[in-house]
Amino acid sequence: MAEPIDVELLPDGAELGADDVVVGGVSLRSLAETYGTPLFVYDEATLRSRCAEAASAFDDGVAFASKSFLCGAMARVALEEGLCLDVATGGELDLALRAGVPASRIIMHGNNKSASELATAIDAGVHRVVVDNFDEIDRLGQLVGAGATLDCLVRITPGVEAHTHEFVRTGQEDSKFGFSVAAGDARRAIDSLRALSGVRVHGVHSHIGSQIFELDGFREAMAIVADFTRDDGFDELCVGGGLGVAYVAGERAPSITQWADSLRASAAAHGVAPGVRLTAEPGRAIVAQAALTVYRTGTRKRAATRTYLAVDGGMSDNPRPVLYGSGYEAFDVARPLAERPQAVRLVGKHCESGDVIIDEAWLPAATQSGDLVATPVTGAYGYAMASNYNRVPRPAVVFVRDGAARVVLRRETFEDLARLEA
Repeated sequence: MAEPIDVELLPDGAELGADDVVVGGVSLRSLAETYGTPLFVYDEATLRSRCAEAASAFDDGVAFASKSFLCGAMARVALEEGLCLDVATGGELDLALRAGVPASRIIMHGNNKSASELATAIDAGVHRVVVDNFDEIDRLGQLVGAGATLDCLVRITPGVEAHTHEFVRTGQEDSKFGFSVAAGDARRAIDSLRALSGVRVHGVHSHIGSQIFELDGFREAMAIVADFTRDDGFDELCVGGGLGVAYVAGERAPSITQWADSLRASAAAHGVAPGVRLTAEPGRAIVAQAALTVYRTGTRKRAATRTYLAVDGGMSDNPRPVLYGSGYEAFDVARPLAERPQAVRLVGKHCESGDVIIDEAWLPAATQSGDLVATPVTGAYGYAMASNYNRVPRPAVVFVRDGAARVVLRRETFEDLARLEA
């Protein structure tokens, strides 16, 4: 038995009615009827609020981690609310530029940037390139010069093991990302970059992992970074991203402001000069709670030990449960205020036993095949990691605000999928 869905898991200002849920002033039932299911619904006011909070909490240069959810509309929202955009591939860089984001507001990441990706970033004049490895330094040595300049940060691994899933830890010594402080690689990288003509090293970047609830790991990393860079005269320290969000009832996560305040206090306590800019790259903390996914239920099956309820999406639009064992809640769109005594395994339509969205989802007793069921907090790493497994088209994405909806990514069609056939 579970209580009605916790409104704290929904986008800001969401309203639970007797037979519907309203997000951004728009009925979820009407959205499903108009745009079909599965459907990603983002509340634009929540997106803008979180972007503005990040811009206010950190110094200029704080960026939206676009890997969490990127489309032209999202890029423009982040830009309009004062953020830079963090991209990690040539494709993300291309989309950001197409969306009208000035190169001077783009930060280029990636652990395996090709020579062409680096050349594109340099030619465009991106705000920062975050240098990740010695091979990349060699590539930059061949690309920078002849009047070209490059502003960069050096990605370091501080040796902090975040308390999170092993697949999203990035700050420990054994990592594919960055230069080790303990092994001396980080210092050698800084020296090598400073020796290159046209390269300006502004500071270091550290990222310890993702979906982190405890701030102690961030403070520990800041202490290491502060000590390591004490005599470098850098003007920027970037703490990366990784702040967690609540996905299920009972979870609580720090706000972006609390995260920033904690990091500023740690930086000051460890001697970081007041003039050094403190930046970050929040992604999940900006977009996750802003969205939910609406599904139509289909097959219902009673097995030996449980009931299975299938929806018209699954691991193709939300692979996080399969990848990380991530937990979610579910609710019946037409019965949001009802108690949820019915336990089902909410599964997708794909040919995989592991295509499970929620291992034990609680729904109202009356929920049955053909009803609308929604999973909240799906704004991060859902559409961004979506696939076409089993040739399933990706869902549409709509932004809602002030009682109006607009499609920002249309639903894929079978014709779209067939266009790549040679």
